[in-house]
Amino acid sequence: MSDFLDVSGSLTGRRWIGPSVEHMRASEQLAQETTLPSALCAVLARRGISASEAANFLEPRLADLLPDPRSLKDIERAAKRFLQAVARRQRIAVFADYDVDGGSSAALLISWLRAVHRSATLYVPDRIDEGYGPNETAMAALASNHDLIVCVDCGTLSHDPIAAAKGTDVIVLDHHLGGETLPAAFAVVNPNRQDETGDLAQLCAASVVFLMLVEVNRQMREKGTTGPDLLALLDLVALATVADVAPLTGVNRALVRQGLKVMARRERPGLVALSDVSRMESAPNTYHLGFMLGPRVNAGGRIGQADLGARLLSTDNPDEALAISERLDQLNTERRDIESAVRSAALEQAEERGLDAPLVWAAGEGWHPGVVGIVASRLKEITNRPAIVIGLDGDEGKGSGRSISGVDLGASIHRLVSEGLLLKGGGHKMAAGLTVARDKLHPAMERLSELLAKQGAGKAGPADLKLDGLLMPSAASVELVLDIEKAGPFGAGAPAPRFAFPAVEIHFTKRVGDTHLKITFGDGMGARIQAICFGAFDSALGPALEAHGGAQFHLAGRLEINTWGGRQTVQLRLEDAARS
Repeated sequence: MSDFLDVSGSLTGRRWIGPSVEHMRASEQLAQETTLPSALCAVLARRGISASEAANFLEPRLADLLPDPRSLKDIERAAKRFLQAVARRQRIAVFADYDVDGGSSAALLISWLRAVHRSATLYVPDRIDEGYGPNETAMAALASNHDLIVCVDCGTLSHDPIAAAKGTDVIVLDHHLGGETLPAAFAVVNPNRQDETGDLAQLCAASVVFLMLVEVNRQMREKGTTGPDLLALLDLVALATVADVAPLTGVNRALVRQGLKVMARRERPGLVALSDVSRMESAPNTYHLGFMLGPRVNAGGRIGQADLGARLLSTDNPDEALAISERLDQLNTERRDIESAVRSAALEQAEERGLDAPLVWAAGEGWHPGVVGIVASRLKEITNRPAIVIGLDGDEGKGSGRSISGVDLGASIHRLVSEGLLLKGGGHKMAAGLTVARDKLHPAMERLSELLAKQGAGKAGPADLKLDGLLMPSAASVELVLDIEKAGPFGAGAPAPRFAFPAVEIHFTKRVGDTHLKITFGDGMGARIQAICFGAFDSALGPALEAHGGAQFHLAGRLEINTWGGRQTVQLRLEDAARS
């Protein structure tokens, strides 16, 4: 396959790949057989959508795509016990993970219970003092004064903590990779149990909770009563799905698409307040969820009070929602500063070790465990390799990892636990967490590198940049972007289309903050477009464009609509560039 625009090495070191001949032919055929715009047909062709499938794809219906909850093991049993606790006015506790998925999952249950005039105790463990998931002390304490404990986004590997909840039933609603045996819980609902088919493995925990509530409502209907409106809860499912980087395909795409519509109604006080604090000026989209709302919800669990995110998402009090949102916004700013320091140190260490190994890793004394996952994600993006970042404290280190497509990090982490090289560990294909003894740090990372190499990690250079076609600035209209968005929402597993603008002139540049760059470019015929490049000065991209010297560049990125003062304009989210 030839290099698109003859770009074999861009300013970020990537090769540009254009649409294949097959995709172009399929796009042309779609355009001929439908009345859809050509740019939209190009996106549909890339997804393998035929003319007969296009209408259903562009208007996905949950009724068609939502799986039968009873396809998941233990879900009928879990729903029946949950309903029993509600009917008997038993004391319910929700034990939630401290991230967006955990907080959204907890808020789903609490919101549903509020609608039937019941309540639950919320418990979110402290990331530093307690770590991820249930622990024996907390579970025993909750069991002493509750009849039912529901663990959300955690619990599948928590054998001893769940055993410590003596005399109290425990339901696990999770999506993390299960082990060979399950804990002695009343029910474990998890599409990633080893005895599941794997057909629903892409669901986040909030979607698993939602499916249980669908089953709860069904059991209520079978008894002649009506449950709460579940569609009104889909804003929480959408937020969790995007923030947990679940693939936006199939039912996930339908859940997020409907959830964004629910969120746009501004009915949930927590999300209304957080949107306002985040200065969102347009209808919510996946970028807002993944990069504005999600990080702020996560900030409490990362460096502040662990339960702030779940409390924000579940409150029905606008004043409380505003107060928590302002606190989370402040914590997110602090998180950025901490992350920046750790990222610089981790990158320097990883570069010394070498960035071409199957695994890129770094470990540092006192690195905050709340930011190591974000830094691992940054290292993964820079190197196109699985990355682990570990904060050392005393005799142990706690870390997080992020993987690349086709390399199952979670399974390899499980293998290290079974081999005794890690104290604890778990996760899924694309992300994992671990605890390692200081004296086993290097052997563990060496062994992990071996396991990942067997899956193909380390063989690739910088990821190729796949482009959907060429555009001239004059063709990049608001109408074009709106047409393309009909194939959305875009995100993990369903990337937004990228276009290249060939041989354009840069008319204006402005550094934004320390690392971002804003530019205005045009084609020399009067049409001009603004672009924003986040993290431009973390690579050669920012310096080269800032000092363009009148040279022409090919620019590549994703189109979006920028709303300012009620006016809509097209903006390019610039991802790469090459000298023309």
